[in-house]
Amino acid sequence: MMKNITQIILAISLTFSCFAQQEKGIVGEVNWLNNWTQFKSNKIDYGEPTQILAGTISEDALLKKSEVYLLLGSVFVAPGVTLTIEPGSVILGDYKTNGSLTIARGAQILAEGKSTDPIIFTSNRSIRKTGDWGGLIILGDAPINRYGSGSVANFYPNISPSDYGNTNYGGDEILGSSGVLRYVRIECAGKRVSQDTYFNGLLLASVGAGTEIDHIMVSNAGEDGIEIWGGNISMSNMVSYRSKGTDFKFNYGTTSIISNSLAVRSPYASNGSGDRCLEVLSYHKKEEVDFEKSKTSLDANNLTFLNSSKDLEAAIKMNLVHEAIYVGADAELNMSKSVISGFNPAVILDENIRVNQGNLEKIRFEEMYFNNCNGNIFVENNSNNDDLENWYGNRVFFNVYSKSNNTETFIAADNYKRPDYRLRINKIIASNIDRDAIDD
Repeated sequence: MMKNITQIILAISLTFSCFAQQEKGIVGEVNWLNNWTQFKSNKIDYGEPTQILAGTISEDALLKKSEVYLLLGSVFVAPGVTLTIEPGSVILGDYKTNGSLTIARGAQILAEGKSTDPIIFTSNRSIRKTGDWGGLIILGDAPINRYGSGSVANFYPNISPSDYGNTNYGGDEILGSSGVLRYVRIECAGKRVSQDTYFNGLLLASVGAGTEIDHIMVSNAGEDGIEIWGGNISMSNMVSYRSKGTDFKFNYGTTSIISNSLAVRSPYASNGSGDRCLEVLSYHKKEEVDFEKSKTSLDANNLTFLNSSKDLEAAIKMNLVHEAIYVGADAELNMSKSVISGFNPAVILDENIRVNQGNLEKIRFEEMYFNNCNGNIFVENNSNNDDLENWYGNRVFFNVYSKSNNTETFIAADNYKRPDYRLRINKIIASNIDRDAIDD
């Protein structure tokens, strides 16, 4: 009896020690969402515009907190120019003219807000809705695996010939800097331009490793929340909330890191199948990329992905809930210490990925917490996932599987004023105690 009690105490002590150092999902001694985020942005009156931004900004400029700015049509920051934005500044994207802000290759944006005074990009409509305006685009000169240099000229229906050069991206500057984005909210962006062309909340194309990106919230995007094409980005404390498209999409040979970040999906806000919390792709079409260049490689740690459905079973039956993560062929993902809660299933691998040791070593899931998902990891269009379950279920990966609702799983997921999506530590500890030690 004494032996059993000692083993139980030892197992619990070891578990507490382990998870004190290795929390899963978003982490922080305090809730880092406080103050600067906003989960009911359509309820806020940001005031009427006092200044208009239009055309091309060709000289260094400062946007001040004391003004409210309107992006009228396609606004470009020209190469060699720095746009500085004071903490607390408000920039409105015009609904009628599809307002957008593009930082051209060779330009910089210095948008460094504060936790108590974030910079806000939002719609100018009195009743704001998803996809009201274009969005924020940053173009850099880091590598991309597409043939030649890229262009986003098709995003702008009435672009002037003199601005075509401001739409190009791509180069060889791995360490290039496009500036700083910190404590920034982007609300109701991602307007569709045509059937196949649309803005995202934030697009980073060929952005180099010298760019500083953290504490960004994209909410109610009409398409993808945050999309990365090529480049070498390291980002942290990112939030995508109720995006109609994919929350975080990495593509075209990017080598990136994302950490301590959150995606909250709603089955009633999604565009439908094909929209996830995370997509890791090397291309959309093979013929558009140079296979001698880099494939997409993503390191992802301490992420939290959850579905906010109050009746998950009913939402799944109505085909409103899909997978949280999609990994494309020829892409690499190393994901650890993350939470995936309430999806159908948790992960889908492209049907062209063969299930063998070589491929699975490039798609790693370690120290994960899979909760309340209708299945865990599958290959696309294949319901038999025994090999994948055996591989990722191996104890060497320390993955945990559980069934509990959001209220039980997260500290305060239903409090829209001050939500806290950190994991309830006691829940995961209880589900991961070494049963063999207790049963001996």
